[in-house]
Amino acid sequence: MTTAEHPKSCCTPNRPLGIQTSAEQIKTNQQAFDRYKAAAIAVAGGTGLLGTALASIANDGEAPLRKTRIKPFRISATTVTNAKFKAFVDATGYITEAERIGWSFVFWAQVPESIGMTQAVPEAQWWRRVDGANWRDINGPDTQSEAWHADHPVVQISWNDARAYCDWVGGRLPTEAEWEHAARGGLGDVKFPWGDTLPNDTDHFPCNIWQGRFPETNTARDGYHTTAPAKSYEPNNIGLYNLVGNVWEWTSENYKIKSLKKDVRARLAQMKGFKLSKGGSFLCHASYCFRYRIAARSGTSPDSATTHHGFRVVWSE
Repeated sequence: MTTAEHPKSCCTPNRPLGIQTSAEQIKTNQQAFDRYKAAAIAVAGGTGLLGTALASIANDGEAPLRKTRIKPFRISATTVTNAKFKAFVDATGYITEAERIGWSFVFWAQVPESIGMTQAVPEAQWWRRVDGANWRDINGPDTQSEAWHADHPVVQISWNDARAYCDWVGGRLPTEAEWEHAARGGLGDVKFPWGDTLPNDTDHFPCNIWQGRFPETNTARDGYHTTAPAKSYEPNNIGLYNLVGNVWEWTSENYKIKSLKKDVRARLAQMKGFKLSKGGSFLCHASYCFRYRIAARSGTSPDSATTHHGFRVVWSE
């Protein structure tokens, strides 16, 4: 089956909207702001590209290719790591939405046998509701010692959690145009941050995605069954790591598609309030979820969290 025939594929499942967060407003920590912004990559403004002339998943709103004005900004070289998110939590006492709600989504192969029976997501059976799963215990209770690594992307983070962290470091989530402009690194209308050469299952592994038959078998020929360290593989032309693959990245924008198709409009009506994510994850594969491309897009409810969703930060110049 093609990706177009399976628009939901391996992307993030969604909680029912309406769960409220009780988090207090996070104030900017000046020391974190100064340190993290200074270490970020400067991205020149000017004319940027958004979208693509050749959409791979037409109903996702990837096309058309258009030009847009970009103001200069700075962007973190990697997604936010567990270590950096821990520093935020230690300083503020912040409690994530998955912790407040009491459960989150875990990919079936990551659920330990000790967890026992779990509830599957009806439209994507490989996603399981696991009580006690959160950014520390990524795969469920008592999994931190095995699954949590300081230099890996923080996951099990909702859009609201990501925004709270961004507030603390004096930054924000990127717009779609900023994210794509940074990902292209000056290469123009390319599919990937390194160019147009497609990753494969045998000998070309420029990013962390799935190899094998999804969702049954991941051969992990690229070295990772789940997340890789945030600073892995070769960076793009301006020094940014893992823009595609590894983990989906939240943006600041709502998920919107301009379309007159009835089926697309019906789908969007069910996604009111959803947020846009970019980049794909370690669960993507060309045979099923070809969304580890610069122009690819996905929409997720802002309170959802999974084992393959993270974020990076931008700062306005």
